[in-house]
Amino acid sequence: MSQSSANVMSNEAPSTQSPKPWLWDNLPNYPVSVRGCSSRTAQEIDLLLLALEALELGSSEQMLATAKNLNLTDLIPNRVALWRLRCTNPWRRSYLRRYLELEPAKALTIIAANRSRQLTFLIRQLLLVEQQLREKDLPLQQNFRLNWYLERFRTHFRSRMNPRRARIAEYLASLDQLDELALSLLRKLLFATGSAGTQRLWCSLFDGEVR
Repeated sequence: MSQSSANVMSNEAPSTQSPKPWLWDNLPNYPVSVRGCSSRTAQEIDLLLLALEALELGSSEQMLATAKNLNLTDLIPNRVALWRLRCTNPWRRSYLRRYLELEPAKALTIIAANRSRQLTFLIRQLLLVEQQLREKDLPLQQNFRLNWYLERFRTHFRSRMNPRRARIAEYLASLDQLDELALSLLRKLLFATGSAGTQRLWCSLFDGEVR
C-alpha cells in the first residue's frame, strides 16, 4: 500500500472521541468575549461547585466521575484540570488570571446540574429546614445537618477565597452574610434539578451578560 493511500485511510478513520451528552447541543452558545466568559460567570460556576463540595464528602471525585460518565473528559480529564478551570474565578487565592472558555463552562454547568439532581432530596430537605427555623425565629445552627453544611461551606470559602478582595473581606467579617451566600447557592442548585434545569441554570449564568 502506498504512503498516500495509507494517509487517506488514516484521515478517513472515524473519530474515537465519545459523543457529548445530549444536553450539550441544547445549551446556547452565547456570544462571549473572544477571551472567554465573564469573570462573574466563572465566579458563579465555581461558587456552585463549592456549595456541592460542602454538601457531600468526596465531591471532587464525584464531579470527575460524572465528567467521565457524560463523556466530558476531553475538557475535564483529571483533578488538576478541574482545579485550573475553577481558578478562573477571580475571587480565588489561586486565581490564574485567565478566562473560562465557553466549552469548559458548559461542561462544569452540566456536571453541577447533574450532581444537584443526585442530591435533590438533601437540598430540598435543607431548604425546608431553613424555612421552618426562620418561621419559628430559631437559629439555623439548631439543625445538625444544616449546620454541618454551613460550617463546611464557611471552611471551604475561607481557605480558597482571597481575603484581600473587598467583597470576600465583607463575607468573612459577617457570619450571617456568608450563611446567606451558602443558602442562596442551595436555591440555585435546586433550580437546576427540575425539568430543563440545566438549561435554566446555564441561561441564568449569562443574565445581563448578553443581549
